[in-house]
Amino acid sequence: MGASDNTRGLILAIVSSLFIGASFILKKKGLRRAAAAGTRAGGECSIYGFGGYTYLLEPLWWTGMITMIVGEVANFVAYIYAPAVLVTPLGALSIIVSAILAHFMLKEKLRQMGILGCVSCIVGSVVIVIHAPQEQMPTSVQEIWILATQPAFLIYVAATVSIVLALILHFEPHYGQTNILVYLGICSLVGALTVVSIKAIGIAIKLTLEGINQIGYPQTWFFFSVAVICVIAQLNYLNKALDTFSAAIVSPIYYVMFTTLTIIASAIMFKDWSGQNVSSILSEICGFVTVLSGTVILHMTREEEQATSQGTITWYDGDQTKSLEDEHFTRLHNSDYFDQLNFPLETNVRT
Repeated sequence: MGASDNTRGLILAIVSSLFIGASFILKKKGLRRAAAAGTRAGGECSIYGFGGYTYLLEPLWWTGMITMIVGEVANFVAYIYAPAVLVTPLGALSIIVSAILAHFMLKEKLRQMGILGCVSCIVGSVVIVIHAPQEQMPTSVQEIWILATQPAFLIYVAATVSIVLALILHFEPHYGQTNILVYLGICSLVGALTVVSIKAIGIAIKLTLEGINQIGYPQTWFFFSVAVICVIAQLNYLNKALDTFSAAIVSPIYYVMFTTLTIIASAIMFKDWSGQNVSSILSEICGFVTVLSGTVILHMTREEEQATSQGTITWYDGDQTKSLEDEHFTRLHNSDYFDQLNFPLETNVRT
């Protein structure tokens, strides 16, 4: 019966990765359309007050959102049947899906070294899965609550919340548009808490379906509330990351950070690595190094996107980029100047 449950979890995890990988591209295209008509998700507020959320009016973005929701639901069910150390690393498949679709649909070219980076991520993930420790499944939500309130995990949660607040309040305003680790750091840190909460909810659902009611326990609803809050935060900052950086690089970096932090959080809370031998631990470390190496390769081979959104106006002279201000004084008295620019007044001009 256990093997059958693992097989179901494996299939669901693969399906989840396919849907999530495709959702990256659909949402990216929706964000581009929204940017062409208004403000970018990573931009500042317009005079109409929509700020960086005009993508909510774009149907294609909602198609991507629905696709992601389907993938996340499949992923949620997978956690019910299989341990997190098996389900989470399989998210590597979404890297391949999003990279291939980005190459053909978004024209975000993935070079040969980028392909090598993807392969490295996959190989490292496989090594992690092969040597992952066996999870000891809790038998009740109350047992999970005892694990969640142990000192080691409380310290981890406190450190995570502190780092997330620092990223949101200090680093995002200064480096959010230039450093991909800001947005994805928030997503990944919050995502690790999402997974452990969803795991608790999944166990509660599974036990309830088996006749052991867990719905009446307040701990179940606490984990549910944490999961909802974390998911909303994840989606918000993932949208900003996708709109600001290439989807071909967002997907693998997000996967590496999310998987690493999730396995760490799960190991601390559920004590996954207790009793594991040195050989298995070293193999897992090698898997992590391989995955991180693939991410570095992808980052180094990334092709910078040229700004194409409506209201972004630049002139290129060789390797030098001139801003709107360079031409302003020479054309100020030209009555057709602003007609030629042809952008709405509420759109932010980014230089």
